[in-house]
Amino acid sequence: MSISKRCNDMTPFLVMEILETAQAMERAGESVIHLEIGEPDFDTPECIRKASCRALENGHTHYTHSLGIIELREAITEDYKKNYGVEVDPVNIVVTQGTSPAMLALFSALFNPGDKVITSDPCYACYDNFITFAGAEPVKVTVSEEDSFQYRVAAIRETLDANPEVKAILINSPANPTGTLLSPERMQAIADLAEEKGIWIISDEIYHGLVYGEQEHSILEFTDRAFVLNGFSKLYAMTGWRLGYIIAPPEFMRTLQIMCQNFFISANAMAQWGGVAALREAGNDVARMKETYNERRIYILDRLKGMGFNIKHDPTGAFYVLVNMRPLAERFGGSSLKLAYDILEKAKIGVTPGIDFGEGAEGYIRLSYANSIENIREGMDRLEAYVRERM
Repeated sequence: MSISKRCNDMTPFLVMEILETAQAMERAGESVIHLEIGEPDFDTPECIRKASCRALENGHTHYTHSLGIIELREAITEDYKKNYGVEVDPVNIVVTQGTSPAMLALFSALFNPGDKVITSDPCYACYDNFITFAGAEPVKVTVSEEDSFQYRVAAIRETLDANPEVKAILINSPANPTGTLLSPERMQAIADLAEEKGIWIISDEIYHGLVYGEQEHSILEFTDRAFVLNGFSKLYAMTGWRLGYIIAPPEFMRTLQIMCQNFFISANAMAQWGGVAALREAGNDVARMKETYNERRIYILDRLKGMGFNIKHDPTGAFYVLVNMRPLAERFGGSSLKLAYDILEKAKIGVTPGIDFGEGAEGYIRLSYANSIENIREGMDRLEAYVRERM
């Protein structure tokens, strides 16, 4: 058997490894509190489900346009106009089966072998695998907790000067795993730098809408030399629907369309009609979910600080807290992965090891508050007992 090098070199998604181990423990009768997975615990809002059922009943069971139904693309343009004041033409949107296929298509269309892409360290665990699968190379710019895990523009410039092969900067705000936002001033500075250097910005905006006490910004407010990745999984509790999209400059649209025609045909027709309802009808449902997330965020931060963890900047987006647990990780040679497995085994809590997101998060643990307050409370009680015994 000969496995291709690009697949053989792919690293596992550690949060899924933890989740699958936790699920095996549950099948054996253990009670595990899941704070590892970044998936909303809410059901998809009723208006979205009903719209999809109507689409099914009305015979929308066939291939759609390879870029997605025009109704959904128009609803996306309305959403970006309302939230960010930017004009997006529906012809510059391609609807995909989730944001992960969107990344695969976009990176394949944009990068050639030898190209480089700036990503933050830490960053979403799967970025590197998508980039390298497309033949490019990720180049890391370390972001620190002291600076709220925001890019320093001077560090990006230094990296660009040392790596003339860089073709794009990847940003994610609100960010996974940190839950923090890029300030508009830094986004503008990054956009200006990209314009100066003649490179692209790729903005992963999947957690937009899940922001507490601040305001998120789209990269399209600052530059047209950008691609947007977004979708419905997080904000609308639609993970299983697999619905995402790309907003791209006009010169890339034909290439993206041809790729979608060949590789995906089209996104699920019923899911797309559900997406229209999400954007136009689910505002009240989103507001309720967001309020609940914020209550959980406040609670989990209070409990973690009460245990003695020093969280320098409260996360104000997504549904994650990245916690510095290096003193505990030292028991395992500094390994957050070994610490995560020990917490799972001893405390019966699923958590994500920081190393999943890069060397900059080694010794950290990511906790997700996309779970009920009752489960979070139990998880914090278990974690507090675990910490008390070891510190």
